[in-house]
Amino acid sequence: MKAKHQRLILVMIALAAIVGAGLLAAWSLRNQANYFYLPEQMAATPPEVGQAVRLGGMVQKGSIKTEADGVTVNFMVTGNTADAIPVRYSGILPDLFVEGSGVVAEGSLGPDGVFMANNLLAKHDENYVPKELEGMGTEQAAKMASDTTVGLQ
Repeated sequence: MKAKHQRLILVMIALAAIVGAGLLAAWSLRNQANYFYLPEQMAATPPEVGQAVRLGGMVQKGSIKTEADGVTVNFMVTGNTADAIPVRYSGILPDLFVEGSGVVAEGSLGPDGVFMANNLLAKHDENYVPKELEGMGTEQAAKMASDTTVGLQ
């Protein structure tokens, strides 16, 4: 067999191996995909019960209710329409979690239609200031930031 044909066969085998590895990776990760839903999308076409998804929207004003155990919180997530999805979360709430703020809840839809969140991510606007820097002027904040980075270099 000529060297040209050997190289062609090796290239074809390598290409087939790459395609096979890609298909194998996609097949093995098919159940690991975490889809993002808006409240109106979840109301219109809900995911399967127990499927891991993310629900993103705004915390409806007046909807946060803490249960008697002090750890479980129920609230509603709304979007651009009147659709609101009930969410239940047990755990420590993020500092930025308040009514009317943005939230991304990771979890799954329960059989009763309540979204069971196992992780909450609170979103903030462009005016966010960490607690450590509240009340400081721009120069003070810049000096504090430079003082904290000096030891890292």
